[in-house]
Amino acid sequence: MTTERTLRVFPRRTRATPDDDCVRINNEPGLGIYDTNVCAVHVSVTFSWDLPRAYQLARAWERIAPVTIGGPATGTAGGGFVPGQYLKTGYVITSRGCPNKCWFCDVWKREGPVRELSVCDGWNVLDDNLLACSDSHIHNVFAMLRRVRSSTQQVQFTGGLEAARLKPWHVDELLTVNPLQMFFAYDTEDDLEPLQIAGRMLLDAGWNRRSRTLRCYNLVGYPKDTISAAEQRIHRTMVAGFMPMAMLYRDHSGDVPDVEWRQFQRMWARPIIIARHMDAVSSKL
Repeated sequence: MTTERTLRVFPRRTRATPDDDCVRINNEPGLGIYDTNVCAVHVSVTFSWDLPRAYQLARAWERIAPVTIGGPATGTAGGGFVPGQYLKTGYVITSRGCPNKCWFCDVWKREGPVRELSVCDGWNVLDDNLLACSDSHIHNVFAMLRRVRSSTQQVQFTGGLEAARLKPWHVDELLTVNPLQMFFAYDTEDDLEPLQIAGRMLLDAGWNRRSRTLRCYNLVGYPKDTISAAEQRIHRTMVAGFMPMAMLYRDHSGDVPDVEWRQFQRMWARPIIIARHMDAVSSKL
């Protein structure tokens, strides 16, 4: 007896896209991937600029099975997290939402305040704002990470940790899981002082500027931003102890700034180049 399957269709592949045999990447039926035992198709779209293609894919797959469209780009709040369903195995979400209302972020509009979910196993935490959760929830997340981590499954916090909410006991918990990398953010000037304080806490705990563990997202190219201001934010990020990662601002249409901004972002997203600058800054401190 043939088991019917639910296909998950994605307009584009990212590092977090699942890779099992029920996943299709920007493919329509009839292109060498025709399935006769499909009971449903879920089109998942992360970026708003991929929505037109997502709707095209949905129309194409309607010939095969009932189709639903979901994902952050649709503006609908996420439900419970199912490991491996819309994110690759190992990626985990234990909460949704954020109490902050950053002008450039849609999370608080889509998800609302923080909602704690059941803690599933995983080693790459993608929560919108984990440190805004209750103390008990955060302790439970770290207990899970200590249990599942291994030499081949190193803990990462690529979803980002909010520097302004970092407390000494959070640092103690981080030490117990020895993350491969943990990302913070410095997007606007309000983020600088909290990042500097967080940097001192983490450096005092034993991490160093050359460890490549302390990372920081830097939003660049947003309205009224300048190259010189972005360069200053990135330099201050390194001085605070974090390896920067430039993230280029896009509006809902997906339009990006001019060529100069694109070149700037590429330069500050290349680990080899960033590491060289980081070492130069570290040698002067």
